[in-house]
Amino acid sequence: MKIYTKTGDNGSTALFGGTRVAKHHIRIESYGTIDELNSWLGLIRDQEIDTDAKNTLIRIQEALFTLGAILATDPKKALLKNGKQRLNIPKINTDDITYLEKEIDAMDKKLPPMTHFILPGGHTSVSYCHIARTVCRRAERLLSHLNSEETVDEMVIAYINRLSDYLFVLARKLSVDLSIEEIKWIPKKEANE
Repeated sequence: MKIYTKTGDNGSTALFGGTRVAKHHIRIESYGTIDELNSWLGLIRDQEIDTDAKNTLIRIQEALFTLGAILATDPKKALLKNGKQRLNIPKINTDDITYLEKEIDAMDKKLPPMTHFILPGGHTSVSYCHIARTVCRRAERLLSHLNSEETVDEMVIAYINRLSDYLFVLARKLSVDLSIEEIKWIPKKEANE
């Protein structure tokens, strides 16, 4: 299979099922942002972080490929005439979301209570988590937009929402692991009191 097909040279691309849409279509923006997020997670995984976090990130990256495949499928052509799924891919389900919640809870138990917003930064690994978190939130906004035009599986949207929470808590965990002080955002009015 060649990497280049030349079929997109006119600014369109094909969804699974054959439907062609503009490359700026909200569906393409949605799964393109999921792909961008997946790349940031790969960068986080390349950092000097603990093995459990790396393994969790691999599992998340695999789920993001599933999300991308779901989003790259024309919902009108997702099913074959016999009612079976066109793509033989797993779905995102409540177990995937529960897994993220358990990971969040396990990390959160070991963290100091949060009393203020935290400024992103302090260490490259922590900053990568915050960048990934903001890309994840952008993906969520795009999915919300797409869902207002075409139905998106609610598990997909819920998973991305929970993933941004996971990335925030991972950033905090890495700050503790790396002995990085979290810088609290204290509004100037409060600071002067």
